[in-house]
Amino acid sequence: MSRPAKITINLTALQHNVQQVRAMAPKRAVMAMVKSNAYGHGLERIASALKDAEALGVACSEEGLILRAAGVKNPIVLMEGLFTAEELPHVTKNNFILVVHHVAQIDMLEKHHGNLPISIWLKIDTGMHRLGFDPSEVQTMYARLMNCPAVKKPIGLMTHFAESDSVERAHTLQQIDIFNSTTHNLPGPRSLANSAGIIAWPSAHGDWVRPGIMLYGASPFVGHRGVEHHLQPVMALSSELIAIHHLTKGSRVGYGGTWVCPEDMRVGVIGIGYGDGYPRHAQNGTPVLVNNRPCPLAGRVSMDMISVDLRTQPDASVGDPVLLWGPGLPVEVVAEYSGTTGYELLTRITQRVRVVVK
Repeated sequence: MSRPAKITINLTALQHNVQQVRAMAPKRAVMAMVKSNAYGHGLERIASALKDAEALGVACSEEGLILRAAGVKNPIVLMEGLFTAEELPHVTKNNFILVVHHVAQIDMLEKHHGNLPISIWLKIDTGMHRLGFDPSEVQTMYARLMNCPAVKKPIGLMTHFAESDSVERAHTLQQIDIFNSTTHNLPGPRSLANSAGIIAWPSAHGDWVRPGIMLYGASPFVGHRGVEHHLQPVMALSSELIAIHHLTKGSRVGYGGTWVCPEDMRVGVIGIGYGDGYPRHAQNGTPVLVNNRPCPLAGRVSMDMISVDLRTQPDASVGDPVLLWGPGLPVEVVAEYSGTTGYELLTRITQRVRVVVK
């Protein structure tokens, strides 16, 4: 274990964030999103720590099968539903719950003759225009599912917000209204709220909430930080200084020479790069913490290394600790310097990065 790049996963912070979800949406069931390797935090590791969640959300049956093989007992919801009818035996054997969002999936269920009925969430497109039935189709599709012997009753009703990450937007209120008017005469549990909906839209809490990014301590809102919502980061990405150079004024640093030393100075090299999941497009000036003090990125991100301006750290030495994001340096800050989101940064950590769990 010689290379210093690692992520530290704080399961105590995860539990704290779950409690924040429950405090914000009291008496609602929690469908915890663990898709995409639990947002980069480790699928089995995170799911095993969420035993009290009323359900877990994954993208596909492959992720669900990994969880069942790991001994996870929670109900598991396949958020993209069926891709082919060949998945149905796995669905019934493992008691997976399906999100139904397209007529082809209803066709598959109507042709299925298994012994055990399958629990369903019917997804309604209230304005995202990605997955789900148009409101004009919902009554017909609901009736088909109600008449389908393969479907367990009651049927859940679900939608997804397109713009809830901005509390200023009327579109979310419109989506809530469309959902309520479309489903007012249909029995079954309701689920509308993702992380942003949980925090900012209490009227959308329904019966089930679906926390994703907030479970991992980051804010779903552009320009905001998880700490503003009393969340704690679950992942810390860290490394060490592996070299320090004394460079003269005018020296060009890194590929393309995009950063030029403004004076005689020290530049540090850190053992982390885009091959580990650190963003290649992080701009000059992106902060890292060396010995818990900010230092700016100097030059392009390489596959295995980055360089930083050490003028604020005259006593820094090879082997000193570096935090790339985590407690004290929110992932949202790094994302803003990189032209992306915390979602992407968390999920792109690569396999060669060592994992420590506490």
